[in-house]
Amino acid sequence: MSNSSPLPSPESQPNPLSSTVTREALSAASISGRDSSRHCIGIFDSGVGGLTVLRELYRQLPNESILYFADTARLPYGTRTPAEIRQFCFEILSWMMQQDVKMVIMACNTSSALALEAVQSEFDVPILGLILPGARAAVKQGKRIGVIATPATAASHAYRRAITEIDATAQVWQVGCPEFVPLVEQNRLHDPYTIEVARQYLAPLLEQQIDTLVYGCTHYPHLAPIVRRILPPLVKTVNPAEYVVTAAVQELDLTGLRNSWAPMPTRFCVSGSPEQFAQLSVQWLGCTPKVEKVSLPVVFPPKAPLEPVD
Repeated sequence: MSNSSPLPSPESQPNPLSSTVTREALSAASISGRDSSRHCIGIFDSGVGGLTVLRELYRQLPNESILYFADTARLPYGTRTPAEIRQFCFEILSWMMQQDVKMVIMACNTSSALALEAVQSEFDVPILGLILPGARAAVKQGKRIGVIATPATAASHAYRRAITEIDATAQVWQVGCPEFVPLVEQNRLHDPYTIEVARQYLAPLLEQQIDTLVYGCTHYPHLAPIVRRILPPLVKTVNPAEYVVTAAVQELDLTGLRNSWAPMPTRFCVSGSPEQFAQLSVQWLGCTPKVEKVSLPVVFPPKAPLEPVD
């Protein structure tokens, strides 16, 4: 299943994007409901990339209330060290636990690649990452699979390992794309420079005659119109955001946590500038969201095990 268009306006989506819900209102709703199924699903990313996952949540789970956090003060994640990424994830998740989330989707491939197993063992809510759902979707599409990702995700080889564990006959090529996230966050989607950068990143994958391309960063589907112009028509694209939400649907049904009530307005929080995030995200949300700035707790995660050697 491909996703080659920018996010549509959520004006037709059932999940409202009106005023911000206060922390007190969330707590009051949780207490009055006496039902953890009415708690929020937490999503986090370094910036607007996670909006691609948010769009899928609106589509597949229209009754769910959502807490969206963007760590804009520390983006991009893709050039950070594994230790930094793990600490950021522990801080974000510790804060989200204070907000009574019932599930968290790590809407960031870098975090999913470098910290998912560590946080899953430390927090007692379901935490879903993008790598495995994306890998499963990719092997259903083709055998010659290209992955565009942040440098940190590419260096982790997380997609290559996941894909080849599912299908040992699949061939995988990865390209780190350090300029993509800053270009998206700077709203340079139609800049000629962005088109040229995309051509350079995709060139080595096209030389390998890939039949499938994985968007290995949630920011990258925002660049889909550019990418599709460069790719041959027969090359399929995989947006892991679609498949991680499908996994979330299954998890909620399995645990009995799926909400059947009307959702609360989506709550948007950032670590950086609320105004900047609101201004940038309006083109994908279809309205200007109310965004609040929050301070994360300082958390030191358990010491990570040694990284596997390829």
